[in-house]
This record gives sequence, C-alpha cells and structure tokens, in this order.
Amino acid sequence: MSTLSTTNLKNPSSGSNNIVLAADGSATITTLTGTTITGTSVRGGITSGTAVASTSGTSIDFTSIPSWVKRVTVMFNGVSTNGSSQGLIQLGSGSFATSGYTSQWVLIGIGTLNGTVSTGLPWFHSSAGEAKTGHLVITNVSGNAWVCSGVLRVDTGYMSTQAGNITLSGTLDRIRITTANGTDTFDAGSINILYEG
Repeated sequence: MSTLSTTNLKNPSSGSNNIVLAADGSATITTLTGTTITGTSVRGGITSGTAVASTSGTSIDFTSIPSWVKRVTVMFNGVSTNGSSQGLIQLGSGSFATSGYTSQWVLIGIGTLNGTVSTGLPWFHSSAGEAKTGHLVITNVSGNAWVCSGVLRVDTGYMSTQAGNITLSGTLDRIRITTANGTDTFDAGSINILYEG
C-alpha cells in the first residue's frame, strides 16, 4: 500500500489549487468543476491532547485549541483533589471566563444532592480523596455559545451528572480544570481532552 504525500491538489485544466491540506489536518476545497462545493472548509477526525497527570497543582490548562473546534471532550481518569471544593471547568477566549455560567450538578447514589454553579461548568462535588472517572462533552451551539453535559463515576459508589452553558466573548481557545476555591490541589489520576471540528 502506498501513501500520497502532498499539500495541494490542482485542477489539471486550470492549474488552480482546488484542495489545500493544512498542517492542522484541515482541508479547504474550492471550485471543483461539476460540483457545488465552493469555499468549504472540511475537518476530519478527532484530535487527542496530551494526557496530564492530575497529581499536583491547583489547575490544569489546555491551551491553543484551534479556532475551528466545535466539540471538546474532557476525560477524567481517577482524578481527585485534597479538598472538597466544587470542581470546575472554565472556558476561555484569550483569558479564562470566571463568571457567566449557568450550570447544575446532581449526585446520585447517596440520596440526591444538587447545586448550581455560575463560575464554571461543574465536574464534581465530593469529598477529599474521592477519585472521579468519566467525561464531559462541551459542544458549540453557534457563534461563541457552548453547552456541556457529562457523567462521572465516584469510586466511593455514586455518580455525578452535570450540565451547563456559557456564551464566551470570543472564539474558544482554552480550557481549565480547577476547583471553586482555587486552592485545593490535585492528588491522583490524569486528565486529557479530545477535540473535533
């Protein structure tokens, strides 16, 4: 099996670049004879970030998210902190938004507890040392409006489900995983993201 390595495909009759492959894996298709595809940007596949050990520090940031991204999945693998402050995901455009969120969390399996959050998208509300595993999916509605939902399993025998939304001031380019008080420290597990256009 052979692999074609090129960055541009030309229309032989015009000599114009009709398909341009960019370094980020995107393809721009313009004016293919006999088709109606004009100026269309095509994105393909899912891109994985680099997993970060959540064993120290008060926040974990994923930056340089491409402007064409429409969905981000944040994955938690046995993540815990040394305190009981509300876990938050904060989105940003140039800087992290710390207000303007409308979100809610619910704990299931130890009775039912719930709460609302305005400073981020919640990813848990539990006690120190409890490990969380699962994911939250953050999806672009249109423009700079984003919604989130997800489920996490807590190793002490219950589930956390959460959902929320925010409209950013500009294009999403960063995501932070932290806690509401900003001082609780990560002490176990790992976190990664997937993004797609």
